[in-house]
Amino acid sequence: MKKIIVGMATCGLSAGAKETYDKLEEIRLDNKESFELLQTGCMGMCYLEPMVEVRESENRILYSKVTPQLAGKIFREHILNGRAIEENIACTIASDGTVSGPEAEFLKLQNRIVLRNCGFIDPESIEEYKTVNGYRAITKALFEMKPDGIIEEIKDSGLRGRGGAGFPTGLKWSFAAGSKGDVKYVVCNADEGDPGAFMDRSVLEGDPHSVLEGMIICGRAIGASSGFIYCRAEYPLAIHRLNIAIESAREKGYLGKNILDSGFNFDVEIKQGAGAFVCGEETALFASIEGQRGMPRIRPPFPAQKGLWQRPTNNNNVETYANIPWIILNGSAEYARYGTEKSRGTKVFALAGRVRRGGLAEVEMGTTIGDLVLKIGGGIKDGGKFKAVQMGGPSGGCIPADLSDTPVDFESIPATGAIMGSGGMVVLDESTCMVEMAKFFLHFTQEESCGKCTFCRIGTLRLLETLTRITNGEGKEEDIEKLELWGKKIKESSLCGLGQTAPNPVLTTIKYYRDEYQAHINEKRCPAGSCNPLVDFYIDSEKCTGCTLCAKNCPVDAIRGNPKEKHVIDNSICVKCGKCITSCQFGAIYKS
Repeated sequence: MKKIIVGMATCGLSAGAKETYDKLEEIRLDNKESFELLQTGCMGMCYLEPMVEVRESENRILYSKVTPQLAGKIFREHILNGRAIEENIACTIASDGTVSGPEAEFLKLQNRIVLRNCGFIDPESIEEYKTVNGYRAITKALFEMKPDGIIEEIKDSGLRGRGGAGFPTGLKWSFAAGSKGDVKYVVCNADEGDPGAFMDRSVLEGDPHSVLEGMIICGRAIGASSGFIYCRAEYPLAIHRLNIAIESAREKGYLGKNILDSGFNFDVEIKQGAGAFVCGEETALFASIEGQRGMPRIRPPFPAQKGLWQRPTNNNNVETYANIPWIILNGSAEYARYGTEKSRGTKVFALAGRVRRGGLAEVEMGTTIGDLVLKIGGGIKDGGKFKAVQMGGPSGGCIPADLSDTPVDFESIPATGAIMGSGGMVVLDESTCMVEMAKFFLHFTQEESCGKCTFCRIGTLRLLETLTRITNGEGKEEDIEKLELWGKKIKESSLCGLGQTAPNPVLTTIKYYRDEYQAHINEKRCPAGSCNPLVDFYIDSEKCTGCTLCAKNCPVDAIRGNPKEKHVIDNSICVKCGKCITSCQFGAIYKS
């Protein structure tokens, strides 16, 4: 029986996957259940959602942008008559893994370890997870390996933490294992607060058991019997599927007391966070789990000695734990084949912004920014020009297009002034103002500062105020030097990673786009035409039809013209609100 599988992650559901699934279920019931209907997580191609796969034997045919109407056509043509609808196929994956089709390039350069099951199995079925070697790694870790042997295997793999800092995972585990204490904890950071980042959410929605299995193996390695997954409440689907996975793992004996009759006890519970960015910092995260306000603590002592409730604790993020079962099953040497000498393995990136193919891509460490953006991502939307990529979210920085040959690893990216972070990549084109981009991220970090450090609390506010003045055309000659000085002081003096990295968007944009700052300050001009106070609005007389919509939506009556006649804007009274642009249906209004 042929299988039809619908991508039912957040990206798919937001594009209409539930309606497509319901239509297919209606067809299935009306046609004597002539095919099997299943769900899966994110297939990575978020830009093509809703996605539907027809699986026959070992071949997988992926259809893109499947509406309920197209779903009916797929049933009639493909399922009943065996004729694939070529014009709607994104790609075909053969039994040997060969990928073909118009969107094949998105997958060809990827090496999927963390995403190995996402978009392939039903995330709510533990039985499907077991068919792809699920929970074999914990069986091996319990009965064929000693705790120190597990840690050595992770050390030898070269896996470094995928949450941003890149600390060697095996070494981190060894510190917790070596700490004395009857009670130890394993914590999974699933807070993922970076704008434009959705790697962890997609893994939890598409393959939650791999994260649980990684945490269980960590518990066995360090001698912990309790685990916590700290997941933001804004991820309801991830939490829903995690709860299903935890309950089914308990029922099958992979969680709880005496796991698989081994004498090892380990269980997991979920703590929902309230969306505070600072709780991505591990000591603030611990405070939140304990029921306190999420604020960072001074280190040392480090979490491996005194973490959650002052007990030895190991904390890694979702992606790090999802790597663990694969490494244990396939061996450290196989994992270390991927990547570079100091950055082993693969890394998942979330491509967002002005890139044509937005979605999830898992590539070998050392892959260049250019390959990610221009090849896998397909370049810039609407024929635009690649300008820069913002990496690492608010804690990261902007890397210009002329550095697109930079390898993505833990050494090369920091050398540019940015950081790899958890893997968010916001792609920018020539329409993006870099000063405004820095202001956007500073607004975010200033609001998210817990307020404990003076340099972070006050310093980020001063940076934001200065950037706001510059984008309003009120910048002063000395502002650039002040931004650089304050940025360095904040980095040197803040207690936690939020404050230490908050100035990065400002410092990197000044480093690579100083001319844009100078144009804003000295010429009162925004080169990108993005900062409204520094541009004028015009109507293209060739495109204007005199429909009057722009005039009706102007709050200050700055637009003149009779119906069916060309209109003009009086920039002396225009307040630059932009309502005329959003209301014009003919693209006749532009900024300059």
